[in-house]
Amino acid sequence: MTGAASGLGAALTAAFRERGDEVLATDRVAGSSVEGGIDLVLDITSDDDWAAAVDAVRERWGGLDVLVNNAGVAGGGRVDRCTIEEWQWITEVNLFGLVRGTRAFTPMLKQQRSGHLVNVASLAGLVHPGGMGSYNATKAAVVAFTETCGHELASYGIRASVVCPSYFRTNLMDSMQGSDELVGQVVGGLVERSRTTAEEIAAAVLAGIDAGDDVIVPDEAARQAYFLKWADRPAYDAVMRAQAAKLEALSEGTS
Repeated sequence: MTGAASGLGAALTAAFRERGDEVLATDRVAGSSVEGGIDLVLDITSDDDWAAAVDAVRERWGGLDVLVNNAGVAGGGRVDRCTIEEWQWITEVNLFGLVRGTRAFTPMLKQQRSGHLVNVASLAGLVHPGGMGSYNATKAAVVAFTETCGHELASYGIRASVVCPSYFRTNLMDSMQGSDELVGQVVGGLVERSRTTAEEIAAAVLAGIDAGDDVIVPDEAARQAYFLKWADRPAYDAVMRAQAAKLEALSEGTS
């Protein structure tokens, strides 16, 4: 479990352990709200840290049932305001960090001919609001990468699921970076006003894992938004463009 020190990672770790599963909880910082603390410091952008995680799993259990790539950061900004450096930062963490972990553990999963990859993306991987181009792109890439892994590794008995929640109460905004401050304010407000908890998302994720769902959309707000895009594309586009126009209007009002 990556990103286990807080938020959804901590909730997932607790949920797995409550039902009797053993978890190697990792995070890039040693401090933790997880009961029992962090088992291993792991920076998902470090190949050496991932190699150490593989060694720790092999020594502790000899194999792995579920790899949860949960760690990630928040970012975004309108297309002419989000810098290339911001794009590179969020891609390195949200996409390449997850790819590194999957690459590190796939030989073990192939050898044992079983396992389940669970990659935490976001509703932003399926539904793409304005002002969030870099975040949307990394999360959509996670969706595509997970589906690819599911197809590629199926013959080895390995499953792959992607998790796509909407806004829920978490400390993800603590990692928010970006020169487009208005986007951060808007997204932060959506997170703060959400009534959905990390524990509720975690319970839905475990249910989706147990059911073998390829795409886990764990909350009603996310399901409604995704269904609108699938069922009525013109209405979906109208909603997305209205939100983008509102963002521009807010920007003009504060400039």
